Amino acid sequence: MDVDFTDPQREIRRTLHDLLAKRCGPDEVKAAVRTPQGHDTALWHRLSTELGLPGLAVPEEYGGVGCGPAELALACEETGRALLPSPLLATAALAAPLLLALGTEPQKRAHLPALARGELTATLVVPGGSLALALGLTGENADGAWAGGGRAGGVQARQTEGRWRLYGEADQVLDGHTADLLIVAAHTGGFARSRARLFLVRGDVAGVRRVRRTALDETRTQARLQLRDAEAELLGSEDGPDHLTALTDTGRTAATCLAAEAVGAASQALERTVAYVKEREQFGRPIGSFQAVKHRLADRYVQVQAARSAAYYATWDPSAGGLALAQAVEALRATAAEAIQLHGGIGFTWEHEAHLYFKRAACDELLFGPVHLLRAHAAAAAGLFTASTRAKAVL
Repeated sequence: MDVDFTDPQREIRRTLHDLLAKRCGPDEVKAAVRTPQGHDTALWHRLSTELGLPGLAVPEEYGGVGCGPAELALACEETGRALLPSPLLATAALAAPLLLALGTEPQKRAHLPALARGELTATLVVPGGSLALALGLTGENADGAWAGGGRAGGVQARQTEGRWRLYGEADQVLDGHTADLLIVAAHTGGFARSRARLFLVRGDVAGVRRVRRTALDETRTQARLQLRDAEAELLGSEDGPDHLTALTDTGRTAATCLAAEAVGAASQALERTVAYVKEREQFGRPIGSFQAVKHRLADRYVQVQAARSAAYYATWDPSAGGLALAQAVEALRATAAEAIQLHGGIGFTWEHEAHLYFKRAACDELLFGPVHLLRAHAAAAAGLFTASTRAKAVL
């Protein structure tokens, strides 16, 4: 197996790195998240039109670049390094793969080209804050209980006069306040024969109310959605591919992208910390010259490199995405905490960027983890645990 990157892949990384270094510094990030959209729309337009970022993994026949998960993960590593606030994750890593896997040909033709050009943004709407479970990252999603179990709560779908209508609400929806297209997980069939299915809903359709929520990580915008008799379209056909299987496959791709993103953020936090300890002096010498500081940073370097290797491996074997995500989030959390401590008093201030990295790690674990469940589910899927030991590992 050739694990080296190709020249086009290196060029994608280099071009994106250079652009974000100029346009997405800590001050620009803080300014962008405070806009109504939650991101720099001019920068997003440039990333979409010049680099084709949202269409990297979309086939050329649907207007995309025609690359694969490896290129998308490399792009996410660079956006993670800059902590770029953008609709990239929700659009390219969650919505586009589901459209490709489940959509009918007219649905693909109607939405994928616009998504690839950045003219349309999309997101996945899962009720109950159960995004990780719906994607099959922290447990099996086959029973559909994560979507409300067919009881009151969650999102319910009803078909009247040949048209689908959705009722309910969902919280913690990534980019939910600005997404043009919503892929909503809802229950059909009532309580007795309930099953979870996915529906397409236009963000501006009557009956959709969206409110941006205050999030721990401002660079990862979230919203609450309320659906009141909102007109929807079944994603795919009645006899098409299984929606839950498609969600699991999408979860693996998303986990790989998230892992690469976390690795990029951890690398940048470590680089900034190393540069700082070379300049900050105590007792007449840089604190980076003290052996204890060297050991702490060496440990973080090894941890980040191990996470990077896991993320790169997951681009080749998507089934390792959950483990790679656990490794990467843990590395980011530890590196960000180390950065705050080694920056001393300034590291705890709101003005310094160190807290942004720590919040990204905490938010990712809240949305897509926790780490111990990611590892436990991956181990169970690999057959490492019996039923009894699996229950003990989760507890």
